[in-house]
Amino acid sequence: MHWNAGDLIDLQRYPIDRQNGDYARLLRQVRSDLERDGCAVLKSFLTPAGIDALRHEADGVSRNGHRSFNRTNPYFTQDDVGLPEHDPRRAFFDRSNNFISADNFKPSGPLRTIHDFAAFDPFICACLQQQKLYRYADPLADVIINMAEEGEAFPWHFDTNNFTVTLAIQNADRGGAFEYAPNIRSDGENFDDVRRVLDDQSDRVVKLDLQPGDLQLFKGRYSLHRVAPLRGATPRYVAIFSYVEEPDMVGAPERAIQLYGKALPIHYERAGMRGDSYID
Repeated sequence: MHWNAGDLIDLQRYPIDRQNGDYARLLRQVRSDLERDGCAVLKSFLTPAGIDALRHEADGVSRNGHRSFNRTNPYFTQDDVGLPEHDPRRAFFDRSNNFISADNFKPSGPLRTIHDFAAFDPFICACLQQQKLYRYADPLADVIINMAEEGEAFPWHFDTNNFTVTLAIQNADRGGAFEYAPNIRSDGENFDDVRRVLDDQSDRVVKLDLQPGDLQLFKGRYSLHRVAPLRGATPRYVAIFSYVEEPDMVGAPERAIQLYGKALPIHYERAGMRGDSYID
């Protein structure tokens, strides 16, 4: 089937392809939310047909996801016994999740149709107020679907890329709330504040009620976040579009293997090529 972005995105409610007054008001609201919270949500960004199309596509490739069960800290690093026991880098949690990597989605499919819509990247760039913003160059991770099932969860963590854009496609029957601590390391690592979140002693945590079709813009490299455990037979699907401030950036080989079950030559060629010094 040939998809048209206008059939998938509610362009009447969100005129991202038209530089008019409604577009300007939308930008102001999104920018205000990002400045205040490090997060902005565009409710019902997708049409009902768009939600159904992405759900069907996710079902069709769900068997190709990489399911992993391990223990990880918020930074995806190894334990360092030289650090104090209460340091958040030594806080490890069970992680169980399933990522359907980018190489599973056809250029003609609905997910790529949305991502490749001529107005999509410029709108995201304008929302984030970045003069230079690039798609994540990782061939496994520029756009993926996170699939989570009964009992699975994604514990507190920071993202490798600076900005993450997600589309909620399908919720679990119960659970799966998205929780985050806005901008907790925007001015440094702030290990004490991170530890308070991990210990459930922080008042900085925000819980979001995301519904299928919602578009979320999130500064995931600066805001600690997690997905709560899921309940019920229905899997949770969330599409993830990743953007960074430097060109040609890809994930570390270790992270690619951990999340997608494989690493490509490009991951080894560009290992360590980052524009900041945050750990992960």
